[in-house]
Amino acid sequence: MDLKDCIEKRASVRSFTDEEVNLNDIREMIRRAGLAPSENNHQPWKFIVVTNKLLLQRLSEAVRKKINELPVTESKRAYLIISQMKVFATFFENSPALIAVTLTPQESVWEKGLNISHDELSKLQNYPDLQACGAAVQNILLSAVELGYGACWMSSPLTARTELEALLGIKEPSYLAAFVTIGKPKQMTSQSNKKPLKDIFVVKS
Repeated sequence: MDLKDCIEKRASVRSFTDEEVNLNDIREMIRRAGLAPSENNHQPWKFIVVTNKLLLQRLSEAVRKKINELPVTESKRAYLIISQMKVFATFFENSPALIAVTLTPQESVWEKGLNISHDELSKLQNYPDLQACGAAVQNILLSAVELGYGACWMSSPLTARTELEALLGIKEPSYLAAFVTIGKPKQMTSQSNKKPLKDIFVVKS
């Protein structure tokens, strides 16, 4: 499968069969993730693979508990929104494999000559470490398609980031940046509609 096909066939898969994911395939996905670009080639990432069902359940329970603690409006839709949020933030518990992407902030070469904190410079540069992790995640998603799997990039579980980090043994200065589910799709899934090229393509000449 060529790159164009992988990009066009990639879709967010949230329902998986019980088939296990070959560990060598996951290893290859992560190897490719590690080839993503990063500022000064810092490679600020690590990848924790979770296949233990009990741990997956504990992670999802932590997310549900945190969502239950969120303040809600008094609108009639509040209950429905919270219920939907729980579903979309915890379906990873039923995936054959979960990849937790961790980020360790790296000192920029610019910091050595500037009287500015890492956090301030990172904000000015629009969080290059986090952008790098996004590039690594995209490599995982496209590799999953090429290797015959489905995947989904998840950020909603980070509602309970502190609790998830404790369960996964992630310690400062590292932190949890994203989840990616991996498995064999239970059913065919296609991409959601995307904006046409004319709406996203601008040339300044």
